[in-house]
Amino acid sequence: MIDIPGGLVTAQEKYNGAAGRAFVAALPARTAEFLARWELRRDGEPAHGVSALVLPVLRADGTPAALKFPFPDEESAGEADALRAWAGAGAVLLLDHDPETRALLLERLDPARTLAREPDSRAAVRITGRLLAGLTAHRAPAGLRGLGALARAMLERTPRALESIADPRVRRLVADCAAAVREVADEPGDRLLHWDLHFGNVLGGDRARWLAIDPKPLAGDPGFELFPALGDRFEAGEVVWRFDALTALLGLDRERARAWTLGRVLQNCLWDAEDGRRPADVPLEIARRLRWNQWLTP
Repeated sequence: MIDIPGGLVTAQEKYNGAAGRAFVAALPARTAEFLARWELRRDGEPAHGVSALVLPVLRADGTPAALKFPFPDEESAGEADALRAWAGAGAVLLLDHDPETRALLLERLDPARTLAREPDSRAAVRITGRLLAGLTAHRAPAGLRGLGALARAMLERTPRALESIADPRVRRLVADCAAAVREVADEPGDRLLHWDLHFGNVLGGDRARWLAIDPKPLAGDPGFELFPALGDRFEAGEVVWRFDALTALLGLDRERARAWTLGRVLQNCLWDAEDGRRPADVPLEIARRLRWNQWLTP
């Protein structure tokens, strides 16, 4: 039997309610099932994020690996497809997968070697940009959720969210972000996006110095990828430098990339407004720092 980390239990209760409780309750039996099915032995204590349990294991031949059980939502639906498409180039290598439960067997990376511990934030941004350039060079696999539908849904939700934002300056900024998304929504792109490549989702490995983990894949425009690296270890004065560095490394059109970055700001603001919270300061400041176009005036 495995003891489920309390942090995962709390997170699942908070974000997924009854479905989260059912997911957690099934994990001990599911872990035992896949240890036997894939001939694995436990090799350390479990780790977790908000939405997944990860267990270090050894394969039958003694090779270290990691057994991952993600919460079965729309964000984890395409994880195996994305990892299979990348085939270990810039991302953790997929060793096995069960489509029914979404269990993943992955190569073992070193959680102590995370880009979040890189002391030079500009170096961390450049590393993230180089990884994103390689990952987004791939066309998204068929059937993956798309940025176009996501953008349309955000625009449909915006009017009601704006009504709930009391501060007129914040309301105007969120409306400006929606206007930016409208400009590009009809051309959402077809690249394979990671969606969540913050510094903590880059780990060191034996075969590569840095590899991406934990994708929440989308089919879309690479400009939608930049936001996590702009907000991680946030420095307001670095926003434009980071944006310029990332767009250069990925070879992006700066105006389109800025519009899709403002789309990520909109996404975060909608989540906050719909939960009854004031939109968070960091996304709003990123939007302020990027508003140099004529329809985003001070």
